[in-house]
Amino acid sequence: MTDQARNSYELWGGVIFLLLIVCGLIFGGVKTYGWMQDEQQMPVQVIDFSGDYRYVNIARLERLIRQSQPGSFFALDVNDVYRLVEAQPWIYRASVRKQWPNTLKIYLVEQTPVAHWNDDLLLNPYGDTFNASGEGLTLPRLYGPGGSEKTALEGYHAMQSLLATAAMGINELSLSERFAWQLELQNGVELNLGRQEFIDRLQRFIDIYPLLATQPKGVKYVDLRYDTGLAVGWKSANGEQSEEES
Repeated sequence: MTDQARNSYELWGGVIFLLLIVCGLIFGGVKTYGWMQDEQQMPVQVIDFSGDYRYVNIARLERLIRQSQPGSFFALDVNDVYRLVEAQPWIYRASVRKQWPNTLKIYLVEQTPVAHWNDDLLLNPYGDTFNASGEGLTLPRLYGPGGSEKTALEGYHAMQSLLATAAMGINELSLSERFAWQLELQNGVELNLGRQEFIDRLQRFIDIYPLLATQPKGVKYVDLRYDTGLAVGWKSANGEQSEEES
C-alpha cells in the first residue's frame, strides 16, 4: 500500500470515526431529551405553596397548574405558571421557582379586601378593583363612577377616621358623577355632604348629633349642604318622614 493510499485510508477512517461519535451524541441527546420530557421519568411531585392567604382555593389552584403543565419537571415553564397564578382573582402577587429534583415552589401574596365596589367588585387597600366573590364578607359598600375608586376609598378612610372618634361608622358611601358625597352610617342615619368641604360638614354633624339623638323621634337623614345649619329628616311611628331645618 502506497503512502498516499495509506493516508487516504487513515483520513476516511478518522472521518467515519468522527461521524460515529457525532451520531452517538445526537442519539444520546435525543434519548436524554425524551427522558427529560417524560412526565413518568421526572414528574413534578410536589407543588409547595407558601405565603399568608385565607381565600385562595389551593386545591383548585394546584389542579389548574397540573392541567396546564402536564409535562416533566424539566418541561415545566415557570413563566407560564406565574402568569396563570397571577391571573387568579384572589392573587395580588406571586413568585414561582423550581427546586430540584421534583418540586415547584410558589409564594402567594393574597388580595386584601377592604370594601365592596358597585356591588360587583372588591377593592384592595390601594384602591384597585378585583373580581372575586365577596359573599359573606362584612365590608363597607362603596359606589361611584368608573375611575373614582381611589378617590372614594381615600374619602372613606378620612371620614371613617373622623366618625370613629364619635363611635360611629360608615355602612355605605356613594360618590356621584359630580363627586358629591353621601353616607349611610351603621346606625342607619343618612348624610348628604355635597361636593365641597365634606370633612368640615361631617364634623358639624358629629358636633350636633348628641343633641339630635336626644329627640323623641329617630333621625332618618341629615342634609349638610348648607354654609351654616342643616336639614334633618325624622323617623315617625307610622313610617312617614318629617323635615326640619336648623
